[in-house]
Amino acid sequence: MRSYDDETLPLQPPIRLPDEATLAAAVRAAPLAKELGAEGGDAEVLAAWADHCRERLAADEGLLVELIRLFLSREPVKGEAPETLAGLGLVRTAEPYTLSWLGLWAARLIIADTTGQEIPVMGSLAGADAATLLHALRSYPEAERDEELAGWLKGRDRDDAVASLAAALATVSPLSRAVGVEVLSHDLGDEGRHALLRLLEEPKLGAVVAARTANPQRQPVPEEIAWVLVDMAAALLEFGDAPDEVIKSIAMGMNSEEQAATIAILAFGDHPWTGRVLQVFIDHHPDERIAAAARKALRRLRGLSDLRG
Repeated sequence: MRSYDDETLPLQPPIRLPDEATLAAAVRAAPLAKELGAEGGDAEVLAAWADHCRERLAADEGLLVELIRLFLSREPVKGEAPETLAGLGLVRTAEPYTLSWLGLWAARLIIADTTGQEIPVMGSLAGADAATLLHALRSYPEAERDEELAGWLKGRDRDDAVASLAAALATVSPLSRAVGVEVLSHDLGDEGRHALLRLLEEPKLGAVVAARTANPQRQPVPEEIAWVLVDMAAALLEFGDAPDEVIKSIAMGMNSEEQAATIAILAFGDHPWTGRVLQVFIDHHPDERIAAAARKALRRLRGLSDLRG
C-alpha cells in the first residue's frame, strides 16, 4: 500500500458536507448498518460508524486505497462499485460510481488519520481564531476562500478581525503567512493594507511582508535575507509543489556559483523550515556542486543550532 503523508500528498481543497443529522441518516440507511445495530444520537452514530469504517477498510488495503483514490480524483469510476464500500454507504452505486456524502466524510477522517492533514469543510471556520483560519485557507481556491472569509467576518468587528489576522502572521506556518498577507492586502481593503504597513518594521516578518507585497520601502537587512528566502521557499514546499519549483524560488536565475553562495547564507538564518528547504536541494538539485553546498550548509545549521542551545 502506498504511504500517504504530508511529503507526498499535496494540500487538498475544502469539501462540502451536509449537516450531522443528514450524515447520521445515511449511516442508518447503509446496508451494513445492522453490523453495529444503527442506535444513539447522531454524534454517537457517526463516531461509531467512523470506527467501524476504519476497521473494515484496514482489513482490506485495496479498498482503503480505492477510497482515497476516489477522494483525491473526485471523478466517477466505470464498473461495479466495490461491495464493501457500497455496504458501508461510502459510494453511490449507480454506474459510474462516485463517493457519497458519507464517503467524503469517511475519506476525510481516514486521510487525517494517515497523514495528519485536516481537510477543511466549507463553512466550518466561522468560530475559529485567526491562526486556525489561515491554516485552513492554505488549500482554498479563490472563490471558496472568499466564501469562507466572508463567513468568518460575519458578526465580527472588522477592525478586530484585521488586527487578529495581522497578529497571527508572526506565529503561523510559511504558507499560512503567505495566505494571510494575500487576504490582508487584497480582501480587506484599506484596513488590511494599513495593517501590513504597520508590520513592515518588524524584524523578519516585516521583510517577508515587504517581499510578498513588492513594497520598496522596506529592504531586508543582511541577517534577514536567509529568513525571507527560506520562508518563501517553504511556502511552496508546504503546499506540495514539486522540488524543482522550490529550487527555482531560491535560484531565481542565478548561475551555479551564485546559487552555492546563496545556499551557504541559509545556514545562518534561524527559520524553523531551513533544514527542510536545504534537504530539497540535497535530494533534488541536478548540480552536484550546489547539492554539496546544501549538505555543508545543513551541517553548519545543525552546529549553530547546538550553539544556540
